[in-house]
Amino acid sequence: MGHRLPRRSLPPMMASAALLCLAMAALWPAASAAAMDDGCSSSVRRSPAASSSSSNKRKKQEEQKLWVFGDSYADTGNLGDLGRELTHAWYDPYGQTFPRRPAGRFSDGRVLTDFVASAMGMPTPVAYKVRRGARPGMLARGMNFAVGGAGVLDTGNFQRNISAQIDLFQALQAGPQRRRDNDNNNNTWTALVVVSGNDYSYASSGGASNDNNGTSAAIAYIPTVVRELREQLRRLRDEAGMKKVVVTNLHPMGCTPVFTRRINYTGCDPLANAGAAQHNAALESVLAALDPANRTFLLLDVHTPFAAFLLDAADDRDDNNGRFESPLRPCCESFSKDGYCGQQDEDGKPQYTLCGDPGRRFYWDDVHPTQAAWAAVADSFRTTVNNFLST
Repeated sequence: MGHRLPRRSLPPMMASAALLCLAMAALWPAASAAAMDDGCSSSVRRSPAASSSSSNKRKKQEEQKLWVFGDSYADTGNLGDLGRELTHAWYDPYGQTFPRRPAGRFSDGRVLTDFVASAMGMPTPVAYKVRRGARPGMLARGMNFAVGGAGVLDTGNFQRNISAQIDLFQALQAGPQRRRDNDNNNNTWTALVVVSGNDYSYASSGGASNDNNGTSAAIAYIPTVVRELREQLRRLRDEAGMKKVVVTNLHPMGCTPVFTRRINYTGCDPLANAGAAQHNAALESVLAALDPANRTFLLLDVHTPFAAFLLDAADDRDDNNGRFESPLRPCCESFSKDGYCGQQDEDGKPQYTLCGDPGRRFYWDDVHPTQAAWAAVADSFRTTVNNFLST
């Protein structure tokens, strides 16, 4: 027979509170539910062990730091205001959902960085460009170096590629910022690397070759891009000191409105999607070679949730999940195929149409998802990110 543990009596105040909660549960169930969400939960449901576990988890979340590298899917304000035509994200109608004004995010609201940070239980890290105006406490939580238009390699957009962004991070860590933060512990450092296809857009326009362009040129560029991405992921682990690295795969690029507009938003481009699948397969092989035990690198699968909402979707038909209407058509649609969301004529008149509810659209503009779309995608990876970072 096992030993019977002695009963522990509750302290008088706690016992009284427990009896009160039980009485409320018996007499007024509705009131009891409200009470359990308030004081009763601490006196009846929360054991010392649970409280300690919750406290440890909260402490770990408070110590985590997120360093972000990538492009416009992750940029939270690093692309400078170079005028409406070049930097749409600083002009109406961008930011109308959050923060209710244009603020440099390529969406109507929050972007991927915001949702990854939320999954980690921490605030969005400050953008490098606005670091000098940030509160010291925010600087201690990491930083976002991602900038719209960037690629793994140079993309002709005159923005820091991922290698240059890592250079910037390392320079910052070697400078006075590191000493001000008094942070010599990198055990809680996580890198988020977001690659959304700018390299392939550049290649398809002929930028990567003098002899070839189009989607076939982009596909031919995949080994070059993945090889360089492998080197930068290795740098983050071996030279920059990241303990965890989360890297996105490619969404089905052929389903972005820049492709679907050509056929009146009735379907996706199969060749562009095949290219994205080829990139993703190569990236999986890279991660398997870099980290056979899956301890450092996490492939953040955005392709699967994107595909669930977009593939085989047709105009004027809701996606299979019923969450978005016309998922291949953007909420903000330019009048001409060569125009852009936010475009104005010489008299300041909008040269675009805007949907009634961005929350019911997957894409905000020709390339970028809405806040609602990112929230839906985040539902698929929140638990995965938490489990990965807890190991």
